[in-house]
Amino acid sequence: MEQTLESPPPPSQSQRSGRMVGLFWIEAEEVFLGVPPVAPIPGVLLSPTGLQITGADPQSWPWSTVMDVEVTEVPVRSAVTRWATRAATVAAAVLDFWVPGSPPEMTVTVSTMQGEHHHTPVLSGAATAYTQREVDLSHALLAHFVRGSASPGALTAWWKETQPVEVLRSRQREAVLEHWLAKA
Repeated sequence: MEQTLESPPPPSQSQRSGRMVGLFWIEAEEVFLGVPPVAPIPGVLLSPTGLQITGADPQSWPWSTVMDVEVTEVPVRSAVTRWATRAATVAAAVLDFWVPGSPPEMTVTVSTMQGEHHHTPVLSGAATAYTQREVDLSHALLAHFVRGSASPGALTAWWKETQPVEVLRSRQREAVLEHWLAKA
């Protein structure tokens, strides 16, 4: 039986209700790449009309001016490494010497029609790592957002329809991503 750990939102986000699916944090009204922003780390908010970087240097673009969105430095591990990390985390917690760390930082690069490339850090929503398949499916869905053949609105609609109460396992998250891609 596969067990999946998901990073809880940072303390200041504890009242937020959402779920991680691939590289996306999904709530009833908002979709973020990585977890919702916590100062001083900015965030990347995706909407049906465009993309917005939040934080100290806010910027936004309509999808029609975005050429590409790429997320790099994504924590990806093989199944064996993920299981070993989970086992070590559980063992450390049982022995009462585990102290949770900060979520890994990823970089989102927004490339515009004007030839500009904007880089911003975001925090990962995965406690240990994503599967490579989750990352690949997430990048494919981002490409559909850029081309206009899919909308982040589909993600918030999914949240409103399903309102998942439990953390989704990696295979479940992959299935949800595949469903969205099939509709794109």
